[in-house]
Amino acid sequence: MPLHIEKVSHSYGTVDALSGIELDIADGETIALIGPSGCGKSTLLGIIGGLLEPTAGRVTFSGAPPTDSLNPFTYIFQDFALLPWRSVADNVGLALEHRALSAVERRERIASALALTGLAEFAAAYPKQLSGGMRQRVGIARALVVRPAVLLLDEPLSALDAQTRELLMEDLLAIWAREKSTRVYVTHNLEEAARLADRVVVLSRRPGRIREIVRVEVPVGERGRTEHAGLLLEVHKRLWSLIRDEAATADREIQPIRQ
Repeated sequence: MPLHIEKVSHSYGTVDALSGIELDIADGETIALIGPSGCGKSTLLGIIGGLLEPTAGRVTFSGAPPTDSLNPFTYIFQDFALLPWRSVADNVGLALEHRALSAVERRERIASALALTGLAEFAAAYPKQLSGGMRQRVGIARALVVRPAVLLLDEPLSALDAQTRELLMEDLLAIWAREKSTRVYVTHNLEEAARLADRVVVLSRRPGRIREIVRVEVPVGERGRTEHAGLLLEVHKRLWSLIRDEAATADREIQPIRQ
């Protein structure tokens, strides 16, 4: 589902977080948002998802969500937020409770989400039995079970170790090749941005403005191939060159208290 961000600005009291953000996101596209700490990445994601009302501007979308989408805008957060007393399948099914679905439809959706995320054989396991990467896969499956039109990801891999993060990036690329939601991905990790996004939106220091948009020319299905490693490294270097100085300044800055 295409998204249109039209002159969005946002303030927390006297603190200007975002200023004049304009961006069109195509249907099925993955956009990564990066920038120095405090640039408003998560604020913009919250506005896109309807959790925050912008001080100025608006976010609109074209067309209608797919007919099988139960929740057009769905989040995946850093925190897995799984219920420890529920099995993997029951945690995924939590998103379907209080929905007008038959028992057969509910089971089909859960089975499909588990298969898509490689969790089918772990359906009866409990969160305490799983690694951090597996628990985040459950979180991803729980988001996908409602078949969202727009998937909003707020640093979903930041709590994981490097090896697990690498595996999850491969999993996400495989999932996105099979399901066609539009995706907005917030991250501090430039490698994640280069590997996962079609375009990377670089925000400036507060108030966040779009400084540059970097397109990743390597096809998503080929991002893991060794012959493209050099191109992805160049994207990484370009992103770092855009944010390095402002990131260093932001790192030494006292953050304002939001009113």
